[in-house]
Amino acid sequence: MPTLSLYYSPTCPFSLKVLRFMEKSGIVLDLKSTTEPENLKVLLEVGKKNQVPCLFVDGKPLYESDDIISYLTQNFAVR
Repeated sequence: MPTLSLYYSPTCPFSLKVLRFMEKSGIVLDLKSTTEPENLKVLLEVGKKNQVPCLFVDGKPLYESDDIISYLTQNFAVR
C-alpha cells in the first residue's frame, strides 16, 4: 500500500468534497490541514503550488478533487 497524505483546507469546497467522500466511504488517511504553517510549507515545497486538495501518493502530488476521488475509489474497497 502506498503512503498517502491528504493536504486540505477546511474552507475549500473541493477539499470538503473529498473529505465527505472519504467519510461516507470509510476511508481514513493522514490528513494535513494547510492552516498549519508546517503543512502549507510542505505542500509548497513538494507540490510546487498552493492548491488543495492535494493527495500525496508516495510523495507525488495528485490534484483535483475528482481525480483524488477516482484514485480512492480504485484503490479502496469503497462502500
